[in-house]
Amino acid sequence: MKNRVIALTSLTALVAATAVSAQQPSSPKPLSGQSPIAPKAVEVIKSACAALEAAKAMSFTAVNTYEKAARNGQPLYYAVQNRVTMQRPDKLRVITPGDGVPDEFYYDGKTMMVYVPSADMVAIADAPPTIDAMVDAAWETAAIYFPFADMILSKPCDMFEKEGMNSAFYVGQSHVVGGTTTDMVAVAADNVQAELWIGTDDHLPRLIRVVYPNEPAHALYQTEYSDWHLTDAIASTTFTSEQAKAGKRIPFHPPGTPLPASKP
Repeated sequence: MKNRVIALTSLTALVAATAVSAQQPSSPKPLSGQSPIAPKAVEVIKSACAALEAAKAMSFTAVNTYEKAARNGQPLYYAVQNRVTMQRPDKLRVITPGDGVPDEFYYDGKTMMVYVPSADMVAIADAPPTIDAMVDAAWETAAIYFPFADMILSKPCDMFEKEGMNSAFYVGQSHVVGGTTTDMVAVAADNVQAELWIGTDDHLPRLIRVVYPNEPAHALYQTEYSDWHLTDAIASTTFTSEQAKAGKRIPFHPPGTPLPASKP
């Protein structure tokens, strides 16, 4: 499921050799007879999952950067910002100011709504009663993809248990990412390699980088997190928009889907 791939449990690419050597002088490879799953790495990941799972409501900003080759093969990098607000188990708002066409997404436990302010167009559809189910429904119905999905799911560590890990090691600490001290962890499974920067004190993700070794392009995906706010509740009016509801209706379909022919 693509919307669960580029986020916490999917994880990110191993750090470049020069960066690793600058922060961890010894080789990250396990010694002979040593487990490839380091307890310290598992502890950091589980602490992050527990902090996210325990949050009743939260908001954060996610800047998602992905790589795509130009016609001449040169890798180009594109960035999209999401301003995310959620409340468990059934409320989500995602404001996307750019890059690309700005849009707004609202989910109130009953309906999901996508609004494009520049065109004053809106798509509205019935939605399942939980965020977990809605994330899948949004992708299956309209190819709506949330790179930060694992931050808002009810069980952020679920993918670790399903996919397993071939290796996990603790890289060290960073003082230059996210404006705070972070613990750096590298994880690898059969189809993904990842590195995470997790806040040492609050256990919240600040940066995640992912690469898929079996993907032909070997593209790098990165999500940077900031402006974390965890709370008990958020006003219900946050998760809807009267302006969006009044927009011109269009079908809740994937981008590029031909519109039905108008009646003569």
